[in-house]
Order: sequence, then C-alpha cells, then structure tokens
Amino acid sequence: MRVQLAGQLLDRQIVDVEGRLVGRVDDVAFAVDDEGYPYVDGLLTGQGALGQRIGGRIGRLLVAVADRFGDDPPLRVPLAAVAGVDSAVRLRCRAADLPSSPMESWLRRHLIERIPGSHRASG
Repeated sequence: MRVQLAGQLLDRQIVDVEGRLVGRVDDVAFAVDDEGYPYVDGLLTGQGALGQRIGGRIGRLLVAVADRFGDDPPLRVPLAAVAGVDSAVRLRCRAADLPSSPMESWLRRHLIERIPGSHRASG
C-alpha cells in the first residue's frame, strides 16, 4: 500500500483523546530500521518544523522566531501515540501527557499568566 504522506498527514490538526487541539502536523520524522528501510517515527509540530519544511525567506523567518523563543526542537509526537488519521490526526493520549513546546511555555509565562483571571480553574 502506497501512502502519500503530504496528503495524508501534513497540515492536519492533531487532536488528543479528549478532543483538544495539540497542533498541526508541520513535518514528519523518519528513522531507519536495522535493514536500512526508512519508516515514519513521529510527527513534528511547531514553527521550527514548519519553517524547515517550507524553506526560503519565510521558512528562515519562522525558524528564527522559533529559535528566539527557544522552540527547538519541535514537539515530537511518537507514531505509537497516534490512534488514527481521518480529517485530523487523533491521538491515544491526552495533550497534557505530551511535553509542552518551549514557545508555548514562554507564551504562557510572559503573556497568558499576565491576563487578569487567567489563573482561574476552567470548567
């Protein structure tokens, strides 16, 4: 079975088991097995991954912004965490179980936490 990765995975939303948005598939990480065959090892999300994928000036700008915020390396979602792919990539785990990206941590620390009421528990 031939899989077209660009059409099947790239730019799809990544949704956790609770329906929460994790990000978008910005790139695909490959590894090589013992016999020399490549396989998809994980999905990458974040500005750095997107910038490297699209290249050119805009890509370099995205990578530079990601580097500035310490968003290196991009968030890697292991392929074992993927439950299925339809209109979105659906995960077997919660978003909270994945490591947060450095950019998300920076934004939370420097912007979100300064918004009045942001420390209130939701729900």
